[in-house]
Amino acid sequence: MWWRSRAKASLLRPLIRRPSPIYSTQVCLQTLPLIPPPPPSPAWIRPVDACLPTLRFFSSAQQCEDVGKGSYELGRIKTDENSEADESLTRLWNENIDDDEHDTSDIFADEKFSEAAANECDVVADVDLDQVEKVRSLLGGTWQDSLETRLDQIDVRLSAELVALVLQTPDVLPQNLINFFIWAWKSEETVRSSRTVEILVNAVSGSTELSKMEAYKLWDLVKEIGKNKAVLNTSILNQLISLFGRLQKPRAGLEVFNKFGDFGCYPDRNTYCLTIAALGTRSLFNTAWPVCEKMLTSEDLPDGENIGKIITFLCKGKKAKEAHLVYLMAQQKEMLLPRSCLDNLVRSLSGKEETLQMALELLNNYPKEYVRNANPIFALVIQGLCRAKQPQEAKQLLLRMVHSGPPPGTAVFNYVITALSKGGEMEDAISLMNLIKERGLQPDIYTYSVIMSGFAEGGLMDEAYQIYREAKKKHSKLSPVTYHILIRGYCKMEEYEKALECLKEMKEDGVRPNSDEYNKLIRSLCLKALDWRTAEKLLEEMKESGVFLKDATRSLISAVKELEEEAKSESVGDEV
Repeated sequence: MWWRSRAKASLLRPLIRRPSPIYSTQVCLQTLPLIPPPPPSPAWIRPVDACLPTLRFFSSAQQCEDVGKGSYELGRIKTDENSEADESLTRLWNENIDDDEHDTSDIFADEKFSEAAANECDVVADVDLDQVEKVRSLLGGTWQDSLETRLDQIDVRLSAELVALVLQTPDVLPQNLINFFIWAWKSEETVRSSRTVEILVNAVSGSTELSKMEAYKLWDLVKEIGKNKAVLNTSILNQLISLFGRLQKPRAGLEVFNKFGDFGCYPDRNTYCLTIAALGTRSLFNTAWPVCEKMLTSEDLPDGENIGKIITFLCKGKKAKEAHLVYLMAQQKEMLLPRSCLDNLVRSLSGKEETLQMALELLNNYPKEYVRNANPIFALVIQGLCRAKQPQEAKQLLLRMVHSGPPPGTAVFNYVITALSKGGEMEDAISLMNLIKERGLQPDIYTYSVIMSGFAEGGLMDEAYQIYREAKKKHSKLSPVTYHILIRGYCKMEEYEKALECLKEMKEDGVRPNSDEYNKLIRSLCLKALDWRTAEKLLEEMKESGVFLKDATRSLISAVKELEEEAKSESVGDEV
């Protein structure tokens, strides 16, 4: 009866090495360096995007026949239905095999089930397991003559199914798999299909023994096969790009990418992602950008996480404008990008004056959930605006932070106050200092010093001194810079008595003057007031304090003293 052959197939099934459960290849980028391939998997595990038909059953006799002809359409087999049929058959067999008296005439009455069982039996019968084992043992051995010669010596009835089973044998050297495939490709027409090529590429790519020379040999073989445009597909080429990326041979991966059109294939989002990742292993930023441009033109972008890694990779290569173009395309497609990538992009854009506006606009589109912890990023843009002498724009961004977050700290206020003070916009600087107080923060010594400097530069020494008095009330000890600002300002206004008083107050406050304060006073006294006596007293004071004056300034005191003596001599001579 026909069920006996079905039972035979069920018993033979464990002898056949089958693919493991479907493994899905995830395309991911690293930093950027950049996208490591998935961990090596055994050769018999194949990616789901390969869409290879399972070798165990086919849902119809026609599909089985198509596979034998090497023209089976990929992805049409439903493995879940086959597994259910297999389990049902095993269960029925166990229930009825020992029951001789039970009438089994209607057990397998379902015609569709009966047909599927018969088809599986036909597939098993098409593959000679003994021949499969012979070829496997041959590939696993070492021989003095060539592998092709050995293969010619054994009597093998080649078929696409036999070749597929052999290629999925674990722990076979990639070199032997490639040589066996070349031999089978030449010898049997049914082997010449996308399916067998894809099985070969998956098997070789997943081998832990793969060398760079073997990878190049595989690529040469694929290029030869690609002369027939009907054989290769996108999945095969993506596997090769990923392989060269793992081996850190990005230019070979780029060659695969550039060959898509020649092979009649079309890049998909994984293709762009894998190619950019491969180029990232050698930091080939300029070479990667044309690939990115093609990706943007196709509008077939990877997911948000991988787009984020591409943006970060371009920022690392100082391609902020290019990274911004990728960001705009992602925004157009309403992708939610990782916060880290947006932060990197803002950091790169804020580094140059020409891209500052892009950074500012990007902050306006920051997702609300990212804004709360984005204080350092907002600060970078404010610094950039201050550096570009755009204090009012920096002030507006600061006020936005005050009203809608992230809350600014004193350091961010100081950036803007410094820019405003240098620009002479002292009213705005004072208003920001008062805003610091209103928010419950304390202006630090730097804040006071910056505003004092702004007033001193404008010759407003009374206002500068008032800020100094306020700073002394809030802080027990000031910085030497604070006193230096006043001394320099008074010398500039030729108010030397006030400058000397400030120097005296500095010492009384426990702040030791350095050579800069003395140097500024002595030079001003000598060059403007011609008061070498006061300058000489300061020089003696310096010696007692262990502070050394520059030789040029020391010589200046002697020169002014000599000039005064010469002038007196000439005056006496004129009187005589």
